[in-house]
Amino acid sequence: TGAISSLQRQMEIQESELRRIRSEKELLQKQLREREVQLQAVSDKFCSLTEEQRQEEAVVAMEEENQNLQQVVREQEFQLAEQNKLISELQGTISQLQAEVVTTRLHLLEQKQAQKETQSQFEALQHTELQTRVALELISSKFERYRNKIIQATFSVEGIQDPQGELTDDEVLEAMQKLFNERTEFQQMLKNKSSR
Repeated sequence: TGAISSLQRQMEIQESELRRIRSEKELLQKQLREREVQLQAVSDKFCSLTEEQRQEEAVVAMEEENQNLQQVVREQEFQLAEQNKLISELQGTISQLQAEVVTTRLHLLEQKQAQKETQSQFEALQHTELQTRVALELISSKFERYRNKIIQATFSVEGIQDPQGELTDDEVLEAMQKLFNERTEFQQMLKNKSSR
């Protein structure tokens, strides 16, 4: 946005300069027309003089005036050419600034679109995270209930001492393994007894 404002200010300055130069160009063209009118008036005056007056007075005056006017015309034509060149350069600069404004705005639109997509992805990830947390809490709750049932079943067997405080998973596994081994040994003993 700052880049666009800067470019627009530059465009306004260039357009103001362009208007000033065009105004000066119009003034020069007006002065040129006035000089042409003066030249025409001198020519008309020269035509209206008598033959003797032409020879004696008007010829010298007209030559001087004509030279002056031609010099002024050359100078003004040179100024007009310079201003036309400057106008062309300013128009090129304005066109370039306008293109930069369009490019900057397009870039901003792309950034906004990318930001919107990123925000959408972020919200989707937040939703997924929430679902995962809920599922994890549910699984943790089920696991804890299952673990408690295992502990209850394992330590409710006769001959197994009640746990002292909170048990680790390894201690629960060790107690189950001990119970399993004792059952296996007992079944083996019964087998041996029955075979005898």
